[in-house]
Amino acid sequence: MAARSKAFINRELSWLAFNHRVLEEALDPNVPLLERAKFLAITSANLDEFFMVRVGGLRGMVAAGRRSRDPSGRTPGQQLSAIRTQAHDMVMRQYQCFLHELEPALAEAGIRRLRAASFTDAHLRFLRPLFAEHVYPVITPMAVHSDQPFPLVRNLTLHMAVRLRAEEGAKSPRYAVFPLEPGLDRFIRLPGGDPYAYALIEDVVKAFVADLFPGEHIMECRVFRITRNADMSVREDLAPDLLTGMLNVLDARKTSDCVRLEIEADSTRLVRSFLQRALNVGDAETYAVPGPADLKALFGLAGLSGVEGLSDEPWPPQPVPNLDPHVSLFEALRKRDLLLVHPYEDFEPVVRWIDEAAEDPKVLAIKQILYRTSRHSPIVAALKRAAERGKHVTVIVELKARFDEAQNIEWARELERAGVQVVYGIKGLKTHAKLCIVLRRESTGLRRYMHFGTGNYNERTARLYSDVSYMTSNPDLGADASTFFNTITGYSQPQSYLLLEAAPLTLRDHLLELIEGETARKMQGQRASITAKMNSLVDPRLIEALYKASRAGVKVRLNVRGICCLRPGLPGISENIEVISIVDRYLEHARIYHFLHGGDDRLYISSADWMPRNLDRRIELLVPVMDDVCKQRLLEVMDIYFKDTVKARRLLSDGSYQRIKPAGRRRRLRSQEELYRLACERAEEAGKRGTLVFEPHRPPPQPRDKSLPADDAGK
Repeated sequence: MAARSKAFINRELSWLAFNHRVLEEALDPNVPLLERAKFLAITSANLDEFFMVRVGGLRGMVAAGRRSRDPSGRTPGQQLSAIRTQAHDMVMRQYQCFLHELEPALAEAGIRRLRAASFTDAHLRFLRPLFAEHVYPVITPMAVHSDQPFPLVRNLTLHMAVRLRAEEGAKSPRYAVFPLEPGLDRFIRLPGGDPYAYALIEDVVKAFVADLFPGEHIMECRVFRITRNADMSVREDLAPDLLTGMLNVLDARKTSDCVRLEIEADSTRLVRSFLQRALNVGDAETYAVPGPADLKALFGLAGLSGVEGLSDEPWPPQPVPNLDPHVSLFEALRKRDLLLVHPYEDFEPVVRWIDEAAEDPKVLAIKQILYRTSRHSPIVAALKRAAERGKHVTVIVELKARFDEAQNIEWARELERAGVQVVYGIKGLKTHAKLCIVLRRESTGLRRYMHFGTGNYNERTARLYSDVSYMTSNPDLGADASTFFNTITGYSQPQSYLLLEAAPLTLRDHLLELIEGETARKMQGQRASITAKMNSLVDPRLIEALYKASRAGVKVRLNVRGICCLRPGLPGISENIEVISIVDRYLEHARIYHFLHGGDDRLYISSADWMPRNLDRRIELLVPVMDDVCKQRLLEVMDIYFKDTVKARRLLSDGSYQRIKPAGRRRRLRSQEELYRLACERAEEAGKRGTLVFEPHRPPPQPRDKSLPADDAGK
């Protein structure tokens, strides 16, 4: 067990290493300043979710007395201990980045934060009516009495704790708490000479907090924020129905245990101990922050407009080459498959296709899976419109999509009101596959058109995430897609497929077969290679299979954005495995898998990472890309990632990451920039071909014979 465990990196520590790579982007002086602020905000948002889900889950395991070890050999308690050490260190690095690098650089660029102690009389004259009209009316201080329950403290919401002078004759101080309502703007722009001088809402409240407690002597006023355990799921065997069960889960999260307390670092021990007792947290769960709590609020600064040179140069998505916007997508897909690489190529064809399906009288039915989508989704609007026009529309809305449950419940209700047949996910599993099927009656009979994707049906994140769309009318894939959809929406027994593989039934086994096939070929002296791109690699069986392939001499290249539990470069185990991770302006989200297969390249896109949760507890798809042109495009994309010498980092055998730099004559290449350049080049070339018109030289017109009628002239 000990020898085996040394071959695995702990999942949680690998995730923290990923968040540190994101933090490195915030620390990189070559990244534009407001983009650095954005990366710092991302690290904070990531850490919030990590505490809610992963730390919350481990605490539950410890409370239940579980001592089982993960593949790296750690018990839940040991994992929590390691997490606390690294998480405290990460928080300090975040604030060093903000206070000592970003904030001074922002101030030099004219984006300056003023604290309450720095407010001038002019600032106070400006802020007092703002506080009185917009802040004071929505704040409700709640006195805290030792003999009464502590007021409800909302998850991830800024609160203020106020220590009041003890009553005469009493030894203990009095306290009050109140939330800074999410509806209040965090950034308050101040008048002055700077392009953007601002104060944070908490500093404005501190300046006028006495107005909330007339006649009281305020001893201390501090900001705090808590993180509650969100690692809870519906008991589908006990809930009367899934919708009711999910609503109960959302309610339970409001009062679940506190797993982290953030409080201003200069708070007195009195206030800190008061909150720790009230929230039942210890020093290990308390994070004393030396700057503004909740750094994800920096998203508000990252989006500032009118400040030149501080943000990335825009990369507008390019039109898909040789796809005429005036020609029906159905006509285009009858002729050829389409492979779109987002966000370099526009997501618009996917939205347009579903729009066309809603309007087209030949379309009989639309079947789609929605895991996450945008708040004002044009795709949902098209599905509603299709149902209202009498088409048969069936949508699986996954109510268990973590942190999107409430929005998905609303979408499900709206779709139902429009006449859509809605399935609230599948009992015991999350439906994570990305699939849309359109059935259309044509002169040759019924024809199926499909969209398979690696990302969600969200036109907004399609501009921020790197994903792949595969659109096809391949009959075999169409038959499989219909069988798959009908199986998971009905009571059918799982069926076998011609081309698709689906979790939780066959997907892992098929991947193992593909890996073992490369291993066997190499052992027989044939060429063999495996190249895979994914978000996370955790599954022990797949990792062991990759180790076996490496020992046989198979060259394995892995592009793993986030968690990677595999250790490359171990003697006798993984010398032939290379692992890189790319963190750049777009979130790498696509799952692409390539197996050489004796020269008959097998390429797949998938909704699934190589994790037990994806392979055992989710409904996922592994989709073979059949079209040769599309396959070559995927091979090109994968090759570019492994040539990155700017944003790529190589995983070392000790679990650390090292930036890859150009060596020898190897040119500097940034993979996302190169992919965008190629998309622009293709679009430009296609545009030239589309506008080229061959116009012959004609002889000059002859004088008209006046004896002919005008309509016959020139004939």
